[in-house]
Amino acid sequence: MKEARQKKILELISVIDIDTQNQLIDELRKAGIHSTQATISRDIKDLRLIKELTARGTYRYAAPAGVEADHSEKLKKIFRESVTDYVCAQNIVVIKTLPGLASAACSAIDKLDLKDMAGTLAGDDTAFIAMRDKEAAEKLCREIGEYFV
Repeated sequence: MKEARQKKILELISVIDIDTQNQLIDELRKAGIHSTQATISRDIKDLRLIKELTARGTYRYAAPAGVEADHSEKLKKIFRESVTDYVCAQNIVVIKTLPGLASAACSAIDKLDLKDMAGTLAGDDTAFIAMRDKEAAEKLCREIGEYFV
């Protein structure tokens, strides 16, 4: 839900000049996403949005240059650079990483806010992702496989 909301925020600010949090809340509501001002404030901070001057002399929210708008791109980068192997074992996905990078892999997975994920646990070079059932774990394994492409 968080990822979808933040993705929508980035989409909205790329096509509409939004200058207040209330205006952003209204635009999200029109898109079917209901949120509080506190949540939007955290999203703005998480996304590192800035206010930039428009041609009309007003200000609008914008993503700073160089910030990746799509969290899945960050996840792909982390996985390409750190994951060495992965396997599905019943409802658990086991990920092997380079030494010291299992927590980064878990953090990237946590940020996806997967509805069928029960939780993650990281050691030094091994991460465990507990899914609600075997089917959800197998689906996650397929998605992880796509990140290596």
